[in-house]
Amino acid sequence: MPLFLLVGVWFCYAACDERLVREMKRIFIDGEAGTTGLLIRERISGRPDLELLQIDPALRKDVDERKRLLNTADVVFLCLPDAAAIEAVSLIENADVGVIDASTAHRVAEGWTYGFPEMTKGHRETVAASKRISNPGCYPTGAISLVRPLVEAGLLPHDFPLTVNAVSGYSGGGRTMIEDFEGGPTPTFAVAQGGQPFHLYGLTLAHKHVPEMQTYCELTHLPLFSPAVGRYRQGMLVEIPLQLWALKGDVTAAMLRDALSEAYLGEQFVTVASETETAEMANLDPEGLNHTNQMKLFVFGNDKTHQVRLVALLDNLGKGASGAAVQNMNLMLGLDEAAGLVVGS
Repeated sequence: MPLFLLVGVWFCYAACDERLVREMKRIFIDGEAGTTGLLIRERISGRPDLELLQIDPALRKDVDERKRLLNTADVVFLCLPDAAAIEAVSLIENADVGVIDASTAHRVAEGWTYGFPEMTKGHRETVAASKRISNPGCYPTGAISLVRPLVEAGLLPHDFPLTVNAVSGYSGGGRTMIEDFEGGPTPTFAVAQGGQPFHLYGLTLAHKHVPEMQTYCELTHLPLFSPAVGRYRQGMLVEIPLQLWALKGDVTAAMLRDALSEAYLGEQFVTVASETETAEMANLDPEGLNHTNQMKLFVFGNDKTHQVRLVALLDNLGKGASGAAVQNMNLMLGLDEAAGLVVGS
């Protein structure tokens, strides 16, 4: 091949490579050593459309280096305690940087979009257009998914005295709780004796997830939230018990199921179990959707007693944390919403 052709081919490949590099979106995970950060990195590593920016471990506490990376990225994930997340946002001066905060700091803050795309009609577009997204808590994701459509449909009044019962795998408590249950350096749950199989917490009735439950369920009063942790790593059940006789009108389990089915029609990550499926179930495994970004909703009803148990099944580390964060990033960047995510079990 003549030399001028070889040079032309080389320049063509070089231009293509440069264009591909330029089109890659730069991602920085501030706090990638934590549970959520590690799983976000796992979900996006190796994607040809993303470039993962990483801080030198020796400079993790260097404010200037963090600030440089925070302002260089197209999207920043904040996997930090609340105070540190607020500080990180203050370091961002580049208006083009998109922020997805996995902490509680901005869940109900003005100017931030709640990162539950399926929450209500049109909310996905709001998420996609936002530069500041607060990633939902795992428990609220389940509660809001069950309650918000029923409130919007007029089946549950805004002032209903709502109770939320839930159990999560211990990974939801972060590194400290993981070490406690798995036998870390300073266990506090009697690991040597086999540990607690199950325990309630949030006994002061002031859990940090309650404000976002009230806000996005559109409730007049704070829900009564009863969280628990089981001796298994991940997976979650969030339950809303309802006395149908306490509701106005002749509300039935079928009406609740139909309203939920209508709300999530066509969604790939949120589905509703049919009446036939629920009737055949004798129990529900909290680990049933682990390692996916899927959430499944159930309506267990008894027409004779006029009682219902609404239940959301999800992975607290998937749709309840890192999976949701990646889903929000995909929307923010105009990419395939399911890229890097597992839809089903």
